[in-house]
Amino acid sequence: MPAFFHYACHVRSLEDAVKFYCDLLGCTKGRSTETWVDIDFFGHQLSLHIGEPLATQPTGIVEGINVPMPHFGAILPSSEWHTLARKLDEACVDFILKPTTRFEGEAGEQNTMFFTDPSGNAIEIKGFTDMSGIFTA
Repeated sequence: MPAFFHYACHVRSLEDAVKFYCDLLGCTKGRSTETWVDIDFFGHQLSLHIGEPLATQPTGIVEGINVPMPHFGAILPSSEWHTLARKLDEACVDFILKPTTRFEGEAGEQNTMFFTDPSGNAIEIKGFTDMSGIFTA
């Protein structure tokens, strides 16, 4: 049986978060109470709790580009990544890092994009043509 990842973080509004993660990103809502909601985040459990999100700063440097830290995300097959990138672009999402390719022609070549949820949580979605390259050095 595959292992699943669980991540819990704060959001300011559960209603806004559900609209963003489910209606825009295409995730599925799971269990919930008045103070938290579980989201099936691309096959992994994302638990969103009412509270003040962690502050992010652009202190991560990848290929000379500053990226927000901390951040979380998902890795998708390339075709799904491109579909989501188009959907987010059409929805006029304000990208921190617009959809792009990094490590082009190298081991671990990937597509990536960074954006935030309505509470400011930084999200990175990666896309790989060859999923065996995720951990390639």
